[in-house]
Amino acid sequence: MRLIIVGSGIVGAACAYTASSLGAQVTLVDAAWPGRATAAGAGIICPWTAVVDDPAWYGFARAAARQYPALIADLEERGEADVSYARVGALLAGDHDQLEQARQRLTARRAAAPEMGEVALLDDRQARELFPPLRAGAAALFIPGAARVDGRRLAAALTRAATRLGATTRTGEAKLAYRVSRVTGVTVDGELIEADAVVVAAGAWSAPLLAPLGITVRVVPQRGQIVHIGLDGADTSRWPVVLPSATGHYLLAFDGSRVVAGATRETGSGFDVRVTPGGLAEVLANALAVAPGLSTGTLLETRVGLRPAGPDIRPLLGPVTGVDNLTVASGLGASGLTMGPLAGAIAARTALDLPPDRADPTDRTDPTDPLDLAPFDPLR
Repeated sequence: MRLIIVGSGIVGAACAYTASSLGAQVTLVDAAWPGRATAAGAGIICPWTAVVDDPAWYGFARAAARQYPALIADLEERGEADVSYARVGALLAGDHDQLEQARQRLTARRAAAPEMGEVALLDDRQARELFPPLRAGAAALFIPGAARVDGRRLAAALTRAATRLGATTRTGEAKLAYRVSRVTGVTVDGELIEADAVVVAAGAWSAPLLAPLGITVRVVPQRGQIVHIGLDGADTSRWPVVLPSATGHYLLAFDGSRVVAGATRETGSGFDVRVTPGGLAEVLANALAVAPGLSTGTLLETRVGLRPAGPDIRPLLGPVTGVDNLTVASGLGASGLTMGPLAGAIAARTALDLPPDRADPTDRTDPTDPLDLAPFDPLR
């Protein structure tokens, strides 16, 4: 079966990898627009701390986090060791009342998500042993199952693995080819590539790609500015993620003495990928309030990503009603690097007319089964 995937971010790359693994003839097309969210994003895989009253979203996010280790192991077996994924744990910082509320919420959730590990309350000294730049006097909850990943490196690894399985890649602006009520392929810079199915995983660019067909998906770009800080000589490779409970900002560390601070959530930004003084000030102020020890580091770079923000917190994922051969996988917002691999895998199986694998084959009763795609209808 010939499958074209438009968009090579984390969702599109995972879709290409899954579809190639299933024997499809895959073409992965990307326009390489500046501001792609995966290229900027530093992923935090810790859905259990989310204060979200949406069972469908939480069920999907929990399943996506649970599947990560198996995906990483599979990629490593195929020779892709440079994926940046590491289970480093997370520190949830806040005042006493916030931490107690979070502890109760996490304890209640742990029965259905044992992969989060045993949550522990750390004092100031214990927290700073794990993340030395933290401010003095900061207590925190430690969630050992949390992980982090670099979106660029993981998407690149998925694409390389898909290519070795036979996928081809094209760089250029894609437009959907459409006849009556059926998508027949795409044109890339004027050249028609025919296909039996198409997956639109174009992130923030999904809406303008689909609009010429009269299809409206409620996805808009939301700018996120993310700052990278160098700490000369520090071994940051195992530092945990830091999630200040009051602000929504975060810190996480990678190899190479690098700490990432983020991020703004600028709804209404359009496709503007500038670094702004206000955005930079917001990110740094929040980072230094939690971890003043970062103030003597080196400002290495600021990355800007345009998140695909949907009409609500849930992904836009599934076939498009009334149009044959077309699947949409977009709208993951700030959860892209948590949910992206699972969303891409589901999109691949949907496009190939295969039933989605259950995220948890041992769970036969969960009403929030993330593989029921009805809550994620891309036209809602």
